[in-house]
Amino acid sequence: MELRHLRYFVATASAGTVSGAAGRLHLTQPGLSRQLRQLERDLGVALFDRSGGRLVLSAAGAALLPQARDLLQRASDLQVAAAFHARGRLARLTIGAPTVTLTDVVSPFIATLAPEDPTTDVLGADGLSPVETLRQGADLAIGTVRPAAPFRALPLAVLPVWAYVPPDHEWAARGGVTLPDLLGEPLIVLPPAFTARQALDASGFSSSDAVEAANGTVAQALAAAGRGIAVVSDDPRFGLVPLAVDGLVIRLVAVWDSRHVAAATLGEFAGRLGRFVRDRYDAPAG
Repeated sequence: MELRHLRYFVATASAGTVSGAAGRLHLTQPGLSRQLRQLERDLGVALFDRSGGRLVLSAAGAALLPQARDLLQRASDLQVAAAFHARGRLARLTIGAPTVTLTDVVSPFIATLAPEDPTTDVLGADGLSPVETLRQGADLAIGTVRPAAPFRALPLAVLPVWAYVPPDHEWAARGGVTLPDLLGEPLIVLPPAFTARQALDASGFSSSDAVEAANGTVAQALAAAGRGIAVVSDDPRFGLVPLAVDGLVIRLVAVWDSRHVAAATLGEFAGRLGRFVRDRYDAPAG
């Protein structure tokens, strides 16, 4: 049995079809089918039920899939640890965060990294807690929840939630608004998975009559079109004026696993990210 065969098994189970998995793996469909057959011969069980022209996990395949995923994760952890010990530094690093944070915080930070820094990738984590994000494969997760040990958390910044209005709006020169100010106004909000919406809901403010936009960019586009006030945490777009909503903030924290082979390095990286965010937005650490 080879690890690549397990990767093919997991990819096929995730894709639901051999053709879909073959495309993701950059293999031909017949070639992937042969590799899966070889894995089944090595294990002595049928992993898929191929009857009726459909490919579905067999009972044995469903039972073995979590173990296959766990084995692949352990192999990946081993490679990371070996690379760290060989070079004395982390070669690659994955940061997981909500989409808005990846766009407005993480990506600008990555642009400042030096050649000797780890090659950094990102993982979208809308609606996931930091711990769930780490379990999805991130080395460093950004969120708003501080987990318990063995995970560690470092405050990054306290960022405002904005109410965006067009420059000709009667509030444009105010600089800020209160939650009572927004009562009765047509609002454009984000889905519940977004941190700005979570902060709004946690305040006790009812958004039941608001228009729900798919993301912050669309919400601001609607505000620019005169459809309402966009309540988001994104950087400004479309010439809109940001008004800080009094008492409505997002407390970002960086989270990592203290058992990670490069835990100390991750802590240092989180510290650098925090300084970058606070400087960029002139924000307190929290």
